[in-house]
Amino acid sequence: MRVLFFRFVFQQTEEVENVHVISDTESVTGESVRHEFQAETRQLLDIVARSLYSEKEVFIREIVSNSSDALEKLRQVQVTGQQISDSDSPLEIHLTTDEEKGLFIIQDFGIGMSKDELINNLGTIARSGSKAFIEKAKHESIDAQNIIGQFGVGFYSTFMVGDKIDVFTKSYEPSASGYHWSSDGSGSYEIAEAEGVTRGTKVIIHLKSDDRRFSLKTTVEDIIRCYSNFVGFPIYLNGSRLNNIDALWTSSERDVSETDHSQFYQFISNTSDEPRYSLMYKADAPLNIRSVLYVPSNIPEMFGFGRMELGVSLYSRKILIQSKAQKILPEWLRFIRGVVDSEDIPLNLSRELLQDSALIQKLSDVLVTKLLRYFLEQSRKDEEKFTKFMKECGNYFREGVVTDQSPSRREDIAKLLRFESSKERPGNLKSLMDYISGMKEDQKEIFFLSAPSRELAESSPYYEALKAKDVEVLFTYEENDEVVFAALKEFQKKNIISAENYLMGSDPLTDDVITDQPDIEKLSETETNELMDWIQNTLGKTKCQNIKESKRLASHPAMITVPDMGAARRWLKFVKSGPNTDLLKMKFEVLQPTFEINPNHEIVRSLNTLKGSNPMLAELLVNQLFDNALITAGLLDDPREMVGRLNTLLSKVMTRLNIEEQKKDKQQTIITP
Repeated sequence: MRVLFFRFVFQQTEEVENVHVISDTESVTGESVRHEFQAETRQLLDIVARSLYSEKEVFIREIVSNSSDALEKLRQVQVTGQQISDSDSPLEIHLTTDEEKGLFIIQDFGIGMSKDELINNLGTIARSGSKAFIEKAKHESIDAQNIIGQFGVGFYSTFMVGDKIDVFTKSYEPSASGYHWSSDGSGSYEIAEAEGVTRGTKVIIHLKSDDRRFSLKTTVEDIIRCYSNFVGFPIYLNGSRLNNIDALWTSSERDVSETDHSQFYQFISNTSDEPRYSLMYKADAPLNIRSVLYVPSNIPEMFGFGRMELGVSLYSRKILIQSKAQKILPEWLRFIRGVVDSEDIPLNLSRELLQDSALIQKLSDVLVTKLLRYFLEQSRKDEEKFTKFMKECGNYFREGVVTDQSPSRREDIAKLLRFESSKERPGNLKSLMDYISGMKEDQKEIFFLSAPSRELAESSPYYEALKAKDVEVLFTYEENDEVVFAALKEFQKKNIISAENYLMGSDPLTDDVITDQPDIEKLSETETNELMDWIQNTLGKTKCQNIKESKRLASHPAMITVPDMGAARRWLKFVKSGPNTDLLKMKFEVLQPTFEINPNHEIVRSLNTLKGSNPMLAELLVNQLFDNALITAGLLDDPREMVGRLNTLLSKVMTRLNIEEQKKDKQQTIITP
């Protein structure tokens, strides 16, 4: 296995090697010839000079990127076996800062430029449409970074910070001469032959008075470490090596160990924990992608430490484009940490505003698809580990189902969700795919029931009918699960239905559960109809618009049904937290609940008796029964409203019990001699 040379702890002290310090060996020998900038170039420089762009530091990563490209081109020439000048010069990038003189100098030993290339590369924007684009910029105030990025001439970013730019360059060809290029950006430049020029390019920036911070070693060091840490060639600043870290994502997966992953993850995420999952992904089509992605073991957001920022950085050819990139992964994958490198991304100067949104969206789609497939593979590889992961991080995937606009993508995300089931022991989770594989032959729907806990779910009247028919129900305890299933609607062509909503309709699967209990005492049809009329009149049409006999309840006296129970609960929560709480007074008109009673339950039979023998107690009882049903449905907005009635009801019950006890005592006294 190839050894990866990680250097995660930078040396605090390092001996400066003179070979890595830029030498002042060049001198102008020929006559300087003045050239006018191409009109479009001159206009571009005017815009750059007036730019109020705050992050001027981008000029460093632009020219470092140019140097890296020049070195890579030379390396490709070397592969062909061609002879090159100064063959002993290293493939390196050297930087020097001079605070006293206000200089920033960069030198590479790359492919260099001839005289014609100097004119074409630094004096002309050889791009179609450049004139029209810059004319548009003049009238519409397009930012300088967009213009420079449009034509890929990052060299001009140096004029944001420099009063004057000097360039010494020499082509790689053995017979090439050295040249000096100089300009103050005012509209012209000069070119002259020069001696003592080494193969490659040296750029000397005479910094403006307001930008002399870029002549400070510490400032430049921080910028290089931030943006150019993974450049594939050594970078030296004032003789000291800066970039000692390999770009792990460019390595072959078989050469990367778990230790390598752990160290790299800890470096990019600035943490000491181990990655829970590690994914290396490379592709050449439909896009060039080199990436390494991690799932942290500890996610602070899950412990209430606030919403996490996106954690994937975007690179192009090892140059940082955007830290915590906003469009590479969707918000619901913000817990992912890592690096994505793509050479296909068109960039502007700042490398922060990505120009081709369609291309970025394609990149995002490819990465998300790969991540979903990876997570599915991990669930099959180690279900126990994956289940633990979903218990801790499942809400991110729930967010994905709700926010993703693609139905097929939503279903792919839903494959990863896990839920408790009426067929499984408490704590055991299963997927929607597992649920479907165990469905009854005549079952057409996936049933779920939302409740605060398993105990409440199992004791719910809405579960009773499905339980009696031995139908599996998924138990969901997260408040957002109802929203998730509402967004999902179906899974593998099976409708997803709440058990609460399902009972609103009529289906052989749950109808006539009561007929399976022939030995219980029952009210007659006439008694049931009379009782329902009395309940309707007692509760009132406003409170109870509909009342019906339930054929699905066995152990519960009553329940409330509405067209969409989850939506009803969300509406109540919204109104309670909103400014117009008066809407709560209209909740029954809005919800239009149906009160279903079980005429064979002991409480309902007692109610039928009490309505004749003790109407006042019966009225208290039926109102309490209605509120109990609202509580079970999660539709009682303020339980305190019923406390007074409940106390009155308890008082009357206790009084009645005391009377009964007194009667028994009197009878006992009479019987006793």
